[in-house]
Amino acid sequence: MSRETWVLVVLAAVLAAAMLAGAVLLAIRVIRTRRMLGALGAGGKVAFYGALIYTILPVDLLPDPIYLDDMGVLAGALFYLGRLVAKHRAEQRAAQAAPAVPLAAAPPRPSDRP
Repeated sequence: MSRETWVLVVLAAVLAAAMLAGAVLLAIRVIRTRRMLGALGAGGKVAFYGALIYTILPVDLLPDPIYLDDMGVLAGALFYLGRLVAKHRAEQRAAQAAPAVPLAAAPPRPSDRP
């Protein structure tokens, strides 16, 4: 093989390794959102499990050495889950910041009346 061919092969291998590393990092970030799944509802669960299943299964839109489709699915799921988490946290802050409504005063007991 010529020197130019080897350079192209090495460059392709480095690019494939970088894409694999990016896909793994995105998968780790998606997996870290798992602890919030109970609070995010069905949409969050579908996005979480759908992204992981698509990444793990061998059926892809692009062949496996090209991880761009996996990275896109993981990034989309991470973006969606991030928005759900932000919405959930805003709702929690609003609930905590809401003034407590005082309970209605109990009517006086007959023994308390003058």
